[in-house]
Amino acid sequence: MIGLGCDHGGYELMQEVKKHLEERGLEYEDFGCYSRESTDYPIYARRVGKAILDGRCEKGILICGTGIGISITANKMPGIRAALCTDCFMAEATRQHNDANILAMGGRVVGPGLALKIVDTFLDTPFSNDERHKRRIYKIEHQEEE
Repeated sequence: MIGLGCDHGGYELMQEVKKHLEERGLEYEDFGCYSRESTDYPIYARRVGKAILDGRCEKGILICGTGIGISITANKMPGIRAALCTDCFMAEATRQHNDANILAMGGRVVGPGLALKIVDTFLDTPFSNDERHKRRIYKIEHQEEE
């Protein structure tokens, strides 16, 4: 299950993402927003993050105008690793190296054609499970320097 969340700046792109997930036969839960009316992105970042942390969703996709605010908010939640991606290389690398559990994008930054390729890359790329990457994730989660 994929958790979806956006604000008004990401609403239109999220509609494209939902159609794309349906075409792929992937299940999702939509945590809002549900219109183009101005709203606050932290609400939706927290809803998706909570769904991942409580096990309802395996991964999440968050979209706001730039992707910045919504990813910052999600990353305040211990156990969430949200990555703002603007290309497929970033999406692949963050899954392989960081085991990111949320993809963040900017609805005013990335067009729908590229965005859907980024979504596919993020969802289809497994974590490498390399020891060095597991060690680094542990340090992120436990705020360890050395």
